[in-house]
Amino acid sequence: MNIIVTGGAGFIGSNFIYYMLNKYPDYRIICVDCLTYAGNLSTLKEALKNPKFRFCKVDIRDRKAIYNLFEEEHPDMVVNFAAESHVDRSIENPKVFLDTSINGTAVMMDACRKYGIKRYHQVSTDEVYGDLPLDRPDLFFTEETPLYTSSPYSSSKAGADLLVLSYHRTYGLPVTISRCSNNYGPYHFPEKLIPLMIANALADKPLPVYGKGENVRDWLYVEDHCNAIDLIIHNGRVGEVYNIGGHNEMKNIDIVKTICKELGKSEKLITYVTDRKGHDMRYAIDPTKIHNELGWLPKTKFTEGIKKTIQWYLDNREWWETIISGEYQKYYEKMYGNR
Repeated sequence: MNIIVTGGAGFIGSNFIYYMLNKYPDYRIICVDCLTYAGNLSTLKEALKNPKFRFCKVDIRDRKAIYNLFEEEHPDMVVNFAAESHVDRSIENPKVFLDTSINGTAVMMDACRKYGIKRYHQVSTDEVYGDLPLDRPDLFFTEETPLYTSSPYSSSKAGADLLVLSYHRTYGLPVTISRCSNNYGPYHFPEKLIPLMIANALADKPLPVYGKGENVRDWLYVEDHCNAIDLIIHNGRVGEVYNIGGHNEMKNIDIVKTICKELGKSEKLITYVTDRKGHDMRYAIDPTKIHNELGWLPKTKFTEGIKKTIQWYLDNREWWETIISGEYQKYYEKMYGNR
């Protein structure tokens, strides 16, 4: 089996690559990533030692390069993680989000149509559903929840989802879509909530919390997410959407306080800042469909997962410190500059 993984130098994509290389040693994994600010080739340092792994610095919007890659590799499956993913950045510059999520997705699916594919899988987000009120804990996102986006980021992801489903209906492309809740775990880019708080707390810097920190997220350990995608691409029904949730609803402020406690830091480091524009209040996923059809349930409780995550950041300080300093962006040149 040959699988192209786009956005594989990012957080979830890289974890998925390691998961697949470990579980399926006979599979060939081809990573496509253009190494924007959030793509970090050093994350894939161990994967690059594996003869079943290939890295290609290619932008998914580059139709010629993508078609050439399909002709070389004859992939059986494509798993598309590639996307700009930080909401704050989408508010500042929506265009790049639309270009990658919609135009890039179209190029990938056109390549799948042209060269044939067993499965195209789109990795999406629960943010396409908008948000839920804090005073209705009985409400959850299901696959039937209408799309109701709040930011340019979530709008670009919703647009890509609709495009993927249209390629299935119009062209018969064998597609699936997964929509996940907030992920956490190793290799999470330091601008995101959990790694940012870990890094700042270790440096005794202020811990910036939006608004009052009342926003609720359903946290999913990244390895559990990878397991769910594995089940979907091998056994999921073509043309279907599957929600992947962690059953770990937490207020942002409680996440920050947990990190302070685990690191032995004072909560006096917490600093409340002006809230994000259009900030969604609560995300919560009902994963009944994927459980009933594919037998998936999250294995990692948040109390366990956050300890593992904090320990990973303690054990891998060089990885995130080079990101904070900007040095990580030189890794590609170091690895490939003379080739």
